[in-house]
Amino acid sequence: MTRALFTGLFLAGSTMAGAVLAQDDALEVAWVHSNAAAQSEQRVRAGFEAWLAEQGLNWNVSFLDSGGSGEATATNLQDAASRGVDAIIITMSDLRASRAAIDAAVQAGIPIFSVDSGFIPGVMVDVTTNNWAMSSDVSPYLLDELGGEGKIIFFRMAEHHGTRKRGDVMEDVLQEYQGVEVLEEHNIDYTAFFEDTTASMQDYVARFGEDIDAVWAPWDEPAQAAINVLNAAGLTDVKVIGIDGHPQAIEEVCKPDSMMIATVSQPFEGMGEQVGDWIRQIVAEGKPREEVIPSNTVYMDAPLVTKQNCQDFM
Repeated sequence: MTRALFTGLFLAGSTMAGAVLAQDDALEVAWVHSNAAAQSEQRVRAGFEAWLAEQGLNWNVSFLDSGGSGEATATNLQDAASRGVDAIIITMSDLRASRAAIDAAVQAGIPIFSVDSGFIPGVMVDVTTNNWAMSSDVSPYLLDELGGEGKIIFFRMAEHHGTRKRGDVMEDVLQEYQGVEVLEEHNIDYTAFFEDTTASMQDYVARFGEDIDAVWAPWDEPAQAAINVLNAAGLTDVKVIGIDGHPQAIEEVCKPDSMMIATVSQPFEGMGEQVGDWIRQIVAEGKPREEVIPSNTVYMDAPLVTKQNCQDFM
């Protein structure tokens, strides 16, 4: 690969001396998935690959799946840094657990672009949506649809910054709804999130049955897992919400008789496109980071989707 040295690349507040500028059609990019089975990560990747095709670029992109493991994420980051790639993309991870690997990439002069992983020093930018805002849209919506009274199952997932923030907001919102009782709260095992949610929901259905009025899920796939269990048990008078706005979830919201009453539409494909454009400008074209990226964290819009407006998102 033909490379030329470039200077002045800004990385999280410091200059990367020794960073390299690669030819636009010869970039080596390593993509570290937190969990490639997650539809959100698949959609970011699809947006990135569609952008590459539209731009006619022939970047070499290797994909590393961490299977939901923070330890594996750090190992994959370390592997990417040791291979001397031109850029690293990391999706839906908890970067706090990968501090040493990020430092290794910085020392190697490799810029890291993160997607929905939370900004920490050492990465160029994190592109995401405002997880506090998304939960503040959908959480009161669910509780208001209950009339401010009822019994709910509260699924959380503390290991990812986004789902953790969503759950924290819901916890705060619940303080203002004294007529709502949390029957059970469960932290989802991200290494097998669909199976874990299914097993937990089966237990709750067996224990609480018709006492369950609603299910709060931190993203769409656990919401669907809960719906599957509730349907199998014949408990169809339950309100369920998710967050992400995957096509299947929006289709579910649009069904008049579905328990899924709301989700939030995240622009995952747009995140993939944005990361591609940043890499092209900064890594391939050598533009200073501060001229290209407006802030450490860049938030994209994510509207609430309900049965009233879901057709607009189909």
